[in-house]
Amino acid sequence: MKTEPETDTARPTRAKGAEIWRLRLYVAGQTPRSLAAFANLKRLCHEHLEGRYLLEVIDLVQTPLLARDDQILAVPTLVRRLPQPVRKIIGDLSNTERVLVGLDLTPSSKASG
Repeated sequence: MKTEPETDTARPTRAKGAEIWRLRLYVAGQTPRSLAAFANLKRLCHEHLEGRYLLEVIDLVQTPLLARDDQILAVPTLVRRLPQPVRKIIGDLSNTERVLVGLDLTPSSKASG
């Protein structure tokens, strides 16, 4: 995981009728919780959103003012910017079921893309 803002290099491919998910993960340095959140999110995206997501990682140690954009009060925090409405999940994202429910993403969503 880089310590500056980054965008996942996987380019989304828009399948017919599939929407692109814009996700932003806020972390604070390379702490164990930040690294776990990043790894868990990458796994979740690979399993449920393959080819349909853009992931931006923002390290608030490097760029603290960016926390204002999404009103971040704790880290790590995942923000789903698209599809609307915006949703936030705080924590290391280790509880896959909780994350899927929080993002309003079900296993059947994979079949639609």
